[in-house]
Amino acid sequence: MPTYVALLRGINLAGKRRVAMADLRAWLAELGYENARTLLQSGNAVFRSAKRPATVQRELEAHLAERSGFSIDCVVLTADELRAVVEADPLGSVADNGSRYHVSFLRVAPVRPDFAADSFAPELFHVGKREIYFWTPDGVMNSKVLAAFPVRKGEVATMRNWNTVTKLLAMAEE
Repeated sequence: MPTYVALLRGINLAGKRRVAMADLRAWLAELGYENARTLLQSGNAVFRSAKRPATVQRELEAHLAERSGFSIDCVVLTADELRAVVEADPLGSVADNGSRYHVSFLRVAPVRPDFAADSFAPELFHVGKREIYFWTPDGVMNSKVLAAFPVRKGEVATMRNWNTVTKLLAMAEE
């Protein structure tokens, strides 16, 4: 049975759109997903299901909207997909702080920009299959590279730092 990682977008930020992780685990169990676990309060869940990824995403978003009372976009990955993201680690030779090394996960392939990866040096980026890696050595608040990648209308993307990404992979592989 496949292991999935669900990344919920835009919850528990500045006290808005609150979802308790105990509730999230209960809602996953209501859907019949097994061994549901969460990480942090930012909407990271690991669970098992025999269903296909697209089915999991649709069911999860519908159930979350019903239970929480508001729409919650999700990016759903298999454990294998997350492992591939971590193994690729294209900026790992430069990114020496996991809290400032980020991965933006998208539902579909990202649009490749028309500027170079080092256009915002020392900030860097690398476009992957369904993810974009970002190195922001001075943090995300005033990051020029992140500002250069706005979320396009209809696009679903959610970002996690490298520390969270690798912890989620460890949970998925347990």
